[in-house]
Parts: sequence; structure tokens; C-alpha cells
Amino acid sequence: MRYVAQIMAVSFAVGLGACASKPAPEVAPPPVATPAPAPAPMPAPNPQGPAPGSLEDFRVSVGERVFFGYDQYNLSPEARATLEKQAAWLRQYGAVRVLIAGSADERGTREYNLALGARRAAATKDYLVSLGVPASRLDTVSYGKERPLDPRSSEDAHRLNRNAHTQLVSGAVS
Repeated sequence: MRYVAQIMAVSFAVGLGACASKPAPEVAPPPVATPAPAPAPMPAPNPQGPAPGSLEDFRVSVGERVFFGYDQYNLSPEARATLEKQAAWLRQYGAVRVLIAGSADERGTREYNLALGARRAAATKDYLVSLGVPASRLDTVSYGKERPLDPRSSEDAHRLNRNAHTQLVSGAVS
């Protein structure tokens, strides 16, 4: 019996030894929780165009000048279209006051061109008033040939200098 006990002890030891010599199955380490990267800050909104109600909005969206033919102060269809956009804009922004400046090219006397510039400014104002802009928000001035857009003596310069310029005086968004 003693012999059987020894064999059993040896068998047990060999069995344990055999188990100990087997490589342990590889177990992946538990995943380490890494913090998620912080989201990138949102860029400030980039407005597409000028601020509504601003001088730049008026210039870009509407147009600030109308042009006239030589020795004329009647409004062309193009001028009327621009003034219709101006009137809509001015009705929308009721606090805005404007100065309409009439100008002429260099040809003619100073006095004649001052009178012609005044007629151009008045025609522009009258049309804006007819489109619903209160006359109390519109002032006029004539610069005649004294403030040319283009100082050259050419037909292109003359064409530019025959205009009425609607200038925002107050009430526009900054």
C-alpha cells in the first residue's frame, strides 16, 4: 500500500508539474480608458456680407449713385431701378437720414452746373418720396462740378461725374 501511495504521490506531482509547465493563455490587459480629445472650439460665425442696416449694406445691396445723361436730370430706367431698391431699404431702416448730392461734369459754367446738380438731386428726392420715403428724412445739396468722382477730362470721367449720390447721414448700423 505504501507503494501505491508513493505512485499516487509521484503521479500527482507529475500532473502538477505538467500543469505548471503549460504556458498560461494570453489574456489581453483590460483596456485603459483614455479621455476623449477636447472638441475643437467652434470658429466665430463668419457673416456672409455686410451687417444689415449698415452703410456697407446700403452700398453693396442697393447702390448709392444714379447717373444722368449729358445736360439731363430725368431718371433713366436704370436710375429708377436703383432708386426703387434705395426706397425699399430706406423704408426698412426708418431711422436712417440721407443727403442726396447732385453733381455735374466739368463742362459749363459753375452756376449752370450748380443749378443742374440741384435739379438732379431734386429729381432723385422726388422719386424716393413717390416710393414712400418721408421727405423729412431726405435733404439735398448740389455740388455742381466742384466734387468730381473722376477729375480727368474724358467722356468716361464726364459720364461718372453726372450723378446723384445718396449718402447716409445718420441712423445706419455701425
